[in-house]
Amino acid sequence: MGTLPAQLPTTWLCVAVVLFIVKHLVADFYLQSSWMALGKERVEGWRAPLAAHAAIHALGTLLLCVALAPALFWLAALDFVVHAAVDRGKGVLARRASATPSTAVYWRLLGLDQSLHALTHFVFALALTAAHAAA
Repeated sequence: MGTLPAQLPTTWLCVAVVLFIVKHLVADFYLQSSWMALGKERVEGWRAPLAAHAAIHALGTLLLCVALAPALFWLAALDFVVHAAVDRGKGVLARRASATPSTAVYWRLLGLDQSLHALTHFVFALALTAAHAAA
């Protein structure tokens, strides 16, 4: 990926950020089934639901990369790993804290989870924008 140029095209950055926000909304809230959402939180048998959920995110990232900066297709694999790690970490911490929607720790962990995903997507948007600026 290299370093960021001194100036980035603002329109491209805004478009990339919005596209990643939409990708996250669709993948996390429209395409995530209850099997994925509940399964990835289990003590055992969590790998397949988590992998399926992270794969949906990775596919969305791949589609954005192919459309905007094909050389960065590998961000999809990175998205898979990061998304899975963040979600699994949230699940493990929530279980240890006995977090439920009626506890503050549940909402704090959900906020941290969503913030980490947003930060990841912002970095991806910067990468796509920098690739466009370099082209």
